[in-house]
Amino acid sequence: MTEIRAWAARSAGAPLESFSYDPGPLDPEDVEIAVEYCGICHSDLSMLDNEWGMTTYPFVPGHEAIGRVTAVGEIAARKGLVVGQQVGVGWNVRSCLHCDACLRGDFHLCATVQPTIVGNHGAFAERLRAHWIWTVPVPVGLDPTAAGPLLCGGITVFAPLLHLGIEPTHRVGVIGIGGLGHMALMFLRAWGCRVTAFTSSPDKAEEARGFGASDVLPSRDSAAMADAAGQFDLILVTANAPLDWNTILGLLAPKGRLHFVGAVLEPVPVPVMALLSGQKSMSASPTGSRAAVDTMLRFAARHGVAPKVEHFPMSRVNEAIARLRAGKANYRIVLDADF
Repeated sequence: MTEIRAWAARSAGAPLESFSYDPGPLDPEDVEIAVEYCGICHSDLSMLDNEWGMTTYPFVPGHEAIGRVTAVGEIAARKGLVVGQQVGVGWNVRSCLHCDACLRGDFHLCATVQPTIVGNHGAFAERLRAHWIWTVPVPVGLDPTAAGPLLCGGITVFAPLLHLGIEPTHRVGVIGIGGLGHMALMFLRAWGCRVTAFTSSPDKAEEARGFGASDVLPSRDSAAMADAAGQFDLILVTANAPLDWNTILGLLAPKGRLHFVGAVLEPVPVPVMALLSGQKSMSASPTGSRAAVDTMLRFAARHGVAPKVEHFPMSRVNEAIARLRAGKANYRIVLDADF
């Protein structure tokens, strides 16, 4: 097996440079894909900087890959995947398939789940390997050049619609209209919900409406926030910054839920009485199960949901990372493999 060429950082926060590694023999249950496109996610930055304390170097980022199957292990070949097929690989590449979570179908909650970029070389590379369960066929009708971000950011905001039982009649607020939030607006509009975008950037108001928001509220306007109190069945927090949680809890209707999908690193104070009085709740979730990913991709293809992306050749990966780090991405960045 030939070596895999990639882009890797040698230390925390370092620029990515050319790197190659020998992947060894293909596992019988694994699939190898030739990467065509790979999104850049904020989680790639967090791992690059070792923000979560679990990065190993040299570090190859990339967990929003779209590509073509180039090799299939003996067991994987009996799972419906064939050479030449277009597939995607997201946040995870491997699960045990025998723990309680896996047997329930919650492969993403497996106790030994293998994230694509944690202790594993990711998809800023010419090829990537993954277990067949996490190698997802790309549905017809989905634009492969923009589909990569759906495999992480997209499923992160879509999965709660499934496991929280969100109904088309629900009123939903989305906090943070960025890489995650703009996809949440699209999915919720297609789901049938009345959606309100909360943003601290007034210049995003019209764009938020274009993504699917029925209403846009300035999150720093205390009067507007007070007028919206008690209106929302669900508030989805896609931002990763500390906010005025008391005010946000006050936006929930009785039995409303505050749900986190953004990686807020600081502790969130929970005033229990604010929850008790309206039987409200707080929760959080990571990406989603393999079944949820398939459902999300089919839903996106049927309803024309696609993230807003800008493209860089993978050879300009450091320029793309700098743009994301500066908060200038519009709204997601996809790298086009050019090895």
